[in-house]
Amino acid sequence: MLENIVNNGCGGTKSMSQITADQRKKALEVLKEDADKILRLIEVQIDNLMTPQCPLYEEVLDTQMFGLSREIDFAVRLSLITEEQGRELLDNLEHKSNLLHEAAQNTIPFKKNG
Repeated sequence: MLENIVNNGCGGTKSMSQITADQRKKALEVLKEDADKILRLIEVQIDNLMTPQCPLYEEVLDTQMFGLSREIDFAVRLSLITEEQGRELLDNLEHKSNLLHEAAQNTIPFKKNG
């Protein structure tokens, strides 16, 4: 996705000085959209598929978060976003996923043994 942002349409890439504010804004928007997709995936898993204590849930969450962190690292290296913007994206997603996790734990019925 981000590769298209820096491609100048002629098969080459723009130098860092040619990257416009619009391209930086677009890169940040793309990353936010990807973070929102991860959040929706978490919601679906919690609502329909499994409990947050499930190892598969944790595996999917870790994989998605790792992928987003790689996208963010790529955007930072291309100077499309700042390191601070990248940290804010990940921190915000982690905070929202923690809220969903806590809400799910509070709504899962407690099962008594016996």
